[in-house]
Amino acid sequence: MATTSPLQVRQNYHQDSMNLELYASYVYLSMSYYFDRDDVALKNFAKYFLHQSHEEREHAEKLMKLQNQRGGGIFLQDIKKPDRQGREGCVSHPFPDTK
Repeated sequence: MATTSPLQVRQNYHQDSMNLELYASYVYLSMSYYFDRDDVALKNFAKYFLHQSHEEREHAEKLMKLQNQRGGGIFLQDIKKPDRQGREGCVSHPFPDTK
């Protein structure tokens, strides 16, 4: 009988899901604080993206809890920082810096 490694005990989600959820949380957090800056001052946008950041982190935590309940180990990779290159015109940086 083949045994499954504790790091491979997962069901119905991709092995990178936890890290992708944490990365999304990190991007939304960055966006939230961008919109909260004094020179941007879009407080409701900031609140929205902060809420989204918390929601994505909760998704990652639920996957981690599920992994533990199934007897598996959790292996988190490095979380890449949000890209600042070429952000002009995209949702995460809709306006060019004025500085």
